Amino acid sequence: MRPAVHNGGMEEPDEARYGVFLTPDAKTSAAVTTITSFVQAQFGLVSARRFPPHVTLAGNLPLAVGESELFAVVGSVAAVHRTFQVHNSGIDRLGESVVFNVHNELDGTPNTALVDLAADLTRDLRPLLRTTDELPADLRGRDSWRGHLSLASHELTDRVDLREEVELFIRQLETPYPSGFEAATVTVYRLYRSDWSGSWWTDFKWEHGRSFSLAR
Repeated sequence: MRPAVHNGGMEEPDEARYGVFLTPDAKTSAAVTTITSFVQAQFGLVSARRFPPHVTLAGNLPLAVGESELFAVVGSVAAVHRTFQVHNSGIDRLGESVVFNVHNELDGTPNTALVDLAADLTRDLRPLLRTTDELPADLRGRDSWRGHLSLASHELTDRVDLREEVELFIRQLETPYPSGFEAATVTVYRLYRSDWSGSWWTDFKWEHGRSFSLAR
């Protein structure tokens, strides 16, 4: 836990949650960072830029166990999954969000290796979580999980008027990005905020926890 200074100078403990993310290659990360920076500059949308570029495998995890147990589980899952190729089919809509769609193979079928990685992590991480009345963990089933890198996200849930405009703007940027990357690294990030209610994505903090390499 880290102390957070609030009004009046009183300190309250930040709650640490965790994100387990697939780390993209450097050029894809650069493209995401460029696009999200322009989206913030043009529209004031901050949510996608608040995170490191990533594909969420398991997000916003409130732990009932120690961090070392989380690392052990993520490491054991990573060790039994071999590296694989991820295809980036480009800018797309996922619900209200604008994303890079990395869910499918070149032929349009789901990337089985990617889906299996997310599903195995979800299965093994669920027993580590505590129940909470605040924001629930972002864990999805095999049929509902979609691999993506966010370019504009949370704010578009309410800003219906901006969805098409933001998507068009992102397309007009014509930011170059690789057609794919090797999935080789799963990273655990610590996420900090004093409470996880409301518009938590505007001001949470994060730090790199530990990276795990997939098998070769």
